[in-house]
Amino acid sequence: MASQKPHLARLALHTESMLHGGSAAQVGALCFRASDVGQVEILLITTRETHRWTIPKGWPIKGLKPHEVAEREAWEEAGIKGRAKKKPYGYYTYLKRLADDRTIPSVVEVHVLEVKEACNNFPEIGQRTLIWLSPIDAALQVQEPELKGLLAGFENMWADDRRLKSVNS
Repeated sequence: MASQKPHLARLALHTESMLHGGSAAQVGALCFRASDVGQVEILLITTRETHRWTIPKGWPIKGLKPHEVAEREAWEEAGIKGRAKKKPYGYYTYLKRLADDRTIPSVVEVHVLEVKEACNNFPEIGQRTLIWLSPIDAALQVQEPELKGLLAGFENMWADDRRLKSVNS
């Protein structure tokens, strides 16, 4: 029954826990590329358990900086190679389902990753579906409101970044 409630209503049940440090930290990669017609496309993947659309993400890894974790998750979950920006693009929250079927609030630190190569053979191939979409279409596919905002706003950030690069060239 809880899964039928809107995302924010489900997350609100965990407010007290989050205020007292009872949330998990994860790192995600917002993978993007330029399409053949010069438009930006964002990669979405499905989760293994619920098959919801999301971005590659995972737990922090000891010895790796967050942007390096984002690069590793993009590779393992989607076969994407590229460089992630060191500075986070933003954050979003969602309810992470654990192996014992409990859920805990998770805060995902999102790093932008420009795709340099997409490989057809990677660790989680066959476990996920991948799709490339415009930022707006990607935002329409995900459930989490904050992730929707990050995806929808990416096209303007990308266009501004391209304009800035062309002015400085």
